[in-house]
Amino acid sequence: MLIIGIAGGTGCGKTTVVNQIVDELPPGEVGIISQDSYYRDLSHLDIEERKKTNFDHPQSIDFALLEEHLKLLSSGHSIEQPVYSFLECNRTTDTVTVNPSEVLIVEGILILTNALIREMFDIKIFVHADSDERLIRRLKRDVNERGWDLNETLNNYQTTIKPMHDQFIEPTKEYADIIIPNNTYNTVAVDIVRTIINQKLA
Repeated sequence: MLIIGIAGGTGCGKTTVVNQIVDELPPGEVGIISQDSYYRDLSHLDIEERKKTNFDHPQSIDFALLEEHLKLLSSGHSIEQPVYSFLECNRTTDTVTVNPSEVLIVEGILILTNALIREMFDIKIFVHADSDERLIRRLKRDVNERGWDLNETLNNYQTTIKPMHDQFIEPTKEYADIIIPNNTYNTVAVDIVRTIINQKLA
């Protein structure tokens, strides 16, 4: 199994890059796992306390479970991936069955911060985007899709998201094998990744 890690700051466009890579590949050959599914279970907290959780800190991720699942998939076993609700700021009781595949993409803002997870990636990719652009995307997503208040989101960006990005996420760029600028000119980098995947599938 070829495992590809795709990281980058919040709102940088990781999902867009993942879709660009996968769109022209054979269906069913590439599996995708999102770091968001591995936020820790916060059922012991009420919703207001959960909203105060720093979800941009590496400690918010259950890396032990993610590592266990990657090992299981690598050895040919299926996993039950958790399902996370951004509205409830917690895992749901549902899971999604993920079967082994020739290629697995793991995407998330914090996936390169953990040394054990990093070592499991055959290719490490960092998606770079302008900070203002990332802020705009984050605002639109949190307000329109996740039901957060605009002022709440802006305050969260200033007090948590930006400091965490500078402290934990931006430094992981040094681990990347490929840095992809998220703009209309990133086709060469995406083509390189797609070529590597096609060679694996062949």
